[in-house]
Amino acid sequence: MQIQINTDKNIDGNERLVSFYTSELEKELARFDDKITRVEVHFGDENSEKFSKNDKRCLIEVRIVKKEPLAVTEYADTIEKAFYGAITKIKKVLTVANEKMHQH
Repeated sequence: MQIQINTDKNIDGNERLVSFYTSELEKELARFDDKITRVEVHFGDENSEKFSKNDKRCLIEVRIVKKEPLAVTEYADTIEKAFYGAITKIKKVLTVANEKMHQH
């Protein structure tokens, strides 16, 4: 499973951030590892320096072998909360997709 972490200009995409979120994704999506070819994470801050509620965005796109990509987006007041919210959503989507593949 290839993992790519992207940030917009308002979020520092340093090595520590990339390393942490990569390891979290590997751990959280381990049971789907044989079906996933690539995961892309996009972090963004919708309001730049201004503070507002739920202005941090995390979009997770998962590419599955021989299937269309699946994507979810979560907004929160920190990138950590947005990330874990998006992880919860993508795991649900992957579980449903996995069940449908086994039914056919």
